[in-house]
Order: sequence, then C-alpha cells, then structure tokens
Amino acid sequence: MSSSSEPSTSAASPRPALQVAVVMRRERAQGPSSHWQPWRWILDSVVPDEPAFGSTPRLLHAHDGAQRWLHPGFQAELFKDDAEGYHLNATAPAPCWFVLWRMEEEPGLAAEPIPLPVVVSLSYHEAGRWLDAQETVEQVPAPPEVVDWMRAFADANYVIEPKRRKRPESFRTLTDRFGNAASVSTEKKRGRGAGDV
Repeated sequence: MSSSSEPSTSAASPRPALQVAVVMRRERAQGPSSHWQPWRWILDSVVPDEPAFGSTPRLLHAHDGAQRWLHPGFQAELFKDDAEGYHLNATAPAPCWFVLWRMEEEPGLAAEPIPLPVVVSLSYHEAGRWLDAQETVEQVPAPPEVVDWMRAFADANYVIEPKRRKRPESFRTLTDRFGNAASVSTEKKRGRGAGDV
C-alpha cells in the first residue's frame, strides 16, 4: 500500500479509514440486450487515492465509445458496530470492496449521464442494506493488505455471540389468531350419535 492509502484517523473522524478513488468503466454490452442498449457501465476498480488525482471526477480514457472515469476523494471507514460485516467479508472466499453508484447528469463533465459513486464500504451488512433499498451496488476484489487491515479490525471488535439453544416449538404457548391464550384437549368429545334420542 502506498503512503496515501495507509490507514488513518483524523480529528474529524477518529475511526480507521482508507482514502480511495473509484474507477468506473463503460464497455460494449454483450448478448440480446445489446440491441437496445449497446453500452453498459460497470465498476472497474477501487484504488488508493493520490493527491495528483485532484478532487473532481475526470475522464481517464476514451476509445471507440469505451470510457474509464476516475472518481477521487472517497473514505472507506471502519465502524465498531459493523464489525460483523467486516468479519463476514474478511472470511469470505473472495473479500471485496462494495461501491454504491448512481447514474447522474453532470453537464460540466459529460454530454450524457455518467455513473457517480456515492459510497465505498468493506461491510457485507452495509452492502446488503443498499441492495435492500434497490440501489446499484457492485463489488471488486480487495487487495491482500486491505483485507489484512479489515480482518485485524474485525478480530479486535467482533465478538461472536454464542448460539442459544432454541426452545422446541412444542413448549411455546398456544394462542389463537387474535393473540389470546388457547388450549388443546386430547379428550374425545361425546356427542349425540345418529341413534340417540
């Protein structure tokens, strides 16, 4: 990791954080959908932020319709109350960065809408909340040094709750559909038979 991507804390944010930039890529679409949508945007990478990147998005590369845009100035923070989300990511087969992005009109930057990253995270739980909110979320592999940093934080802050034995369903209190106590009887009901007068 370069010096600019070393974990840091600041007076404004005492939490561990990495300064990162996001690269989005426009590429030719494949398959049947390419007939009505010839291009698509995808997350290309998350890289250490550098002072030379500046503070505004910029076009890195354009060729035959394909484009790559750099979006600097993101901070990936680690929160103690989300340590389980980092633990799940760090112990996954392929730990990754999660990026929430939206298509936006940016008249000063591009002639057509471009994808603008909104948040970068390393938490499985946070990515899940974004997906539940119907946001566009993509992932790219996180480098080993970032995974080690995240794992160390998760190890220091995540306490695995012991599993509690679930009480068998047969011990649950019976209630009717209105929530009132109900009872079950195993006695055979006696009623009048066809021959009774």
